[in-house]
Amino acid sequence: MEVFGLKTLKTRLQKKIEPCYVVQGEDILLYDKALELVKKACNLQLEEFNFLVFDEDSFNEQAVIDAVQTLPMGSDKKLVLLKNISKFGESFKKNLRDYLKNPVPSTCLMIFDFFNKFDFIIAEKVSAKRLDDGSLKALIVAELKAKGKTITDGACERLIEACCNYYSLIKNEIDKLSSCDGQEITEKQVQELVCKETEFAVFELTDALSRKDADKAVSLLNLMDKDTKTFNLILNHFRRLFFAATSDLSDKEIADLLSVKEYAITKARQISKNFTKLQLKNIYQMLDDVDFYIKNGQMQLENALFYLIFGILYI
Repeated sequence: MEVFGLKTLKTRLQKKIEPCYVVQGEDILLYDKALELVKKACNLQLEEFNFLVFDEDSFNEQAVIDAVQTLPMGSDKKLVLLKNISKFGESFKKNLRDYLKNPVPSTCLMIFDFFNKFDFIIAEKVSAKRLDDGSLKALIVAELKAKGKTITDGACERLIEACCNYYSLIKNEIDKLSSCDGQEITEKQVQELVCKETEFAVFELTDALSRKDADKAVSLLNLMDKDTKTFNLILNHFRRLFFAATSDLSDKEIADLLSVKEYAITKARQISKNFTKLQLKNIYQMLDDVDFYIKNGQMQLENALFYLIFGILYI
């Protein structure tokens, strides 16, 4: 099944509204953008009756099936949204598949599938994955132009790196940067004002290290604060990788054990495949040793972080 982005979605919606759209990816703002496009195309009237939302708290299998099969009230279209539902039974799978074989023409079902649980249905697949540098640069330039601002190439690259290609994070920073003095936003302003999303950056750093991408790893580390929080996040990320690679427990069981979301363990399993179990064991030991050196004043934090990065790259 073809997966397409928001630009293609917008074009297709002008021709036809499909019975079902499944949005998958990790950039939360792109989910909202997709919903905005579909809602506009549906031209909903009386939204309180014709726009129904089911999330983890309100999800009920039969209520969803009833909702998609019921005709709209005072409107040509009805939109039913499922948001990040991760648990449902086999009966719901069957009922949903059966419904989509003969869907109600006036109903559009939209699924925010952050956990990739809805691959069992045939539907239009919309990507909410992080955008490439070129696409993000075009969006940044366009948004700043609308605010009467320009941005240097270096500043744009630094902004994308600092936000790890998450448009949802970049959008927040654009609002902040647009209030700067002067028409052109500089690399220095980005360096001083943009919030380094450490949690995201450490995830990207871990991924870059697993792929032996030294340039990306060093670039990301240069953007981060060289503090205890960063070190602890790196330690925790590699702890997840180690547990994911060596444990027979399920993703949920490991997530409960480490007090993280199940999705974090699923991603950790994917990244851990780029290391051998012995490499992960050695990295884990290296992290413990460096932690000891820092706490005993034998190594400065900044030096320790760079030592770790190059140690992991060449382990």
